Amino acid sequence: MTESPLRVGIFVFDGVEALDVVGPWEVLASWARHSPLRPDVLTFSADGAGVRCAKGLGLVPDTSAEQVGRLTVLVHPGGHGTRHLMVDPSHLAWVRSMRACTPLMTSVCTGSLVYAAAGLLTGRPATTHHEHLDALASADRSVLVDTDARFVDDGDVVTSAGVSAGIDMALHLVARLESRATARLVRRGIQYDPAPPV
Repeated sequence: MTESPLRVGIFVFDGVEALDVVGPWEVLASWARHSPLRPDVLTFSADGAGVRCAKGLGLVPDTSAEQVGRLTVLVHPGGHGTRHLMVDPSHLAWVRSMRACTPLMTSVCTGSLVYAAAGLLTGRPATTHHEHLDALASADRSVLVDTDARFVDDGDVVTSAGVSAGIDMALHLVARLESRATARLVRRGIQYDPAPPV
């Protein structure tokens, strides 16, 4: 069996915000089940071991960063754990190495702060969780911080705002990588209605 040429990897780590992972995962995994493109969607941690999310949920990833192989799309979530990652030289070096071989780098919430710290957002438009917009600006003063967008698509880098905005971004990725019609089918399938009930 040949490996899908379209591979999406969601990086997980201790202190990750659960919905930053599970929201995009739900969208992308639902897409993978029905798409003729047969994308491969997987999770991975630095060493392949399980992680504990910010609010206590445990996650067991599919593989490690070393074993994940080449990706078409990297999703870097946010959460409390990004405070450590954005000052970890080895993680920032890894992010830069992924940038060199991954066509599409995406982030949810404070994952964009890690990208900024790694130099990926220099002079580019980007967003993050509304409570961390100042931190994004501080991480790299040249970032063109979008304070209103749910997500910002700047070609080879897509950043999204906080938590549930990752679902919107993932639906955008489906539309971009396949079609708007497919994205609508996925949205209907997971019964996601962005109009809040309260």
